Amino acid sequence: MSRIGRQPIDVPAGVTVTFTDGVISVKGPKGTLTQAVADQRIGISQEGAVITVTRASEDKKVRAMHGLYRALLANMIQGVTQGFEKRLIIQGVGYKATQDGNNIVLNVGFSHPVPFQAPEGVKLEVVSATEIAVSGISKEAVGQTASNIRCIKKPEPYHCYGIRYKDEVIQRKEGKTAGK
Repeated sequence: MSRIGRQPIDVPAGVTVTFTDGVISVKGPKGTLTQAVADQRIGISQEGAVITVTRASEDKKVRAMHGLYRALLANMIQGVTQGFEKRLIIQGVGYKATQDGNNIVLNVGFSHPVPFQAPEGVKLEVVSATEIAVSGISKEAVGQTASNIRCIKKPEPYHCYGIRYKDEVIQRKEGKTAGK
């Protein structure tokens, strides 16, 4: 069995999980998330405050889907109770971000400021001029939004100028060594 798929999921108080017609719906204090289950050989059962995900066969694809849907369900439960957040650091001379409602405007070395509009369900916050917080209840949406912001100006390996994740380590390269 899948090591991840066989782990039970604890449902905290205040969270309701329903599984009808191939759609998982999780409702909690921060909102509601839904996920369609594409494979009918994946079963979800709830006994009290514990959810278990099972599979009907040992086919390789079904084994992979077993762990996937268990992880997706656990992330949905965590999202509606605690939420997710990613932080980005802007590094460079004169590089900064400003808040414009729920949108941000980035000045990252281009000849023009770059506006970035937040997708629905994701909150953007400029913590300081060089730090951005991306938060929301969907782990997928938060991660994709943070990745899209990072793609505006990826960090370069010589001075690390650009936008990077807060916990990301950039491998620095050595500059030119030829002397005069």
